[in-house]
Amino acid sequence: MKRREFISLLGGAATWPLAARAQLTDQTRRVGVLMINPESDPEGQSWVRVFREEIQNLGWTEGRNIRMDIRWAPPGDVEAMPRLAKELVSQQPDLILSQGTPSTVALLKETRTIPIIFAITADPIGSGFVASFQRPGGNATGFIVTEPTISGKWVELLKETAPRVARVAILFNPTTATYSEYWLKSFKAAAASFALEAIEAPVRNRGDLDSAVAAQAIEPTGGMLVMPDPFTQVHRAEITSLAVRYRIPAIASNRSFAEVGGLLTYGADLADNFRRAAIYADRVLKGANPSELPVQAPVKFELVINMKTAKALDLTIPDKLLALADEVIE
Repeated sequence: MKRREFISLLGGAATWPLAARAQLTDQTRRVGVLMINPESDPEGQSWVRVFREEIQNLGWTEGRNIRMDIRWAPPGDVEAMPRLAKELVSQQPDLILSQGTPSTVALLKETRTIPIIFAITADPIGSGFVASFQRPGGNATGFIVTEPTISGKWVELLKETAPRVARVAILFNPTTATYSEYWLKSFKAAAASFALEAIEAPVRNRGDLDSAVAAQAIEPTGGMLVMPDPFTQVHRAEITSLAVRYRIPAIASNRSFAEVGGLLTYGADLADNFRRAAIYADRVLKGANPSELPVQAPVKFELVINMKTAKALDLTIPDKLLALADEVIE
């Protein structure tokens, strides 16, 4: 080999790693994440962690072939949600993970082209996110929190746990639970089947919580359900504490209520929704069209009972419920 040809080849080899690195940078995919939690909320952090772990299991490594930009918008902050949605969309990511209904509403106002995967939502058809479960038809798809008929199951569990209950209220924030009718129809039908008085208990801010819960204690036959709602989720500790203080048997959907002192919870394993959302994200990043990815219902459910709270309320949990429980907190 001539000296000139050798030097030319050597020079090309020396520049190859830089070119390869440039190509890898060009191929890095961007994923935005819009959460409806304060950044300090441990449950919200755990959901993001599950998504990150699963996306990594599928071959996406942050700093190598994927970059994640996460924004936290506390529920009820009417200015933060649209601002952060606009900010994420302006970065033109390859897709955006949306925690729930309010964040998906904000994102769809900003884009009808960037793929959006919602991890938790109640009524995606009624909210206008998708045309149908099987064929979403737009740029959004994902996972529902649970079927609306589950609110009937909550009524049944409440009556089974606290037989003296004659009136039941359902607590929710109409500002953040814009889909409340999704749950209310089944709730009212189930209450009527058990001859219970059904009461809607809307709250609009943290200051409303005390009076809303106290109202159910006016008579000794009151009980309460907590609607899946970003506001009630963030304020779960205050709600469960008030329920115990006013001696109100209360049931919620998310196990985190039982973990902070709630009597009983029954609902989807929401961390699993975020794991499955990562699988959808992987498919979209590899070319799948969200309009053709069906909206899916949860596949994992949990029944969690807090025996300490049951004892504080002088309630005896039926043996069959204890046998069915995924976890009993002593």
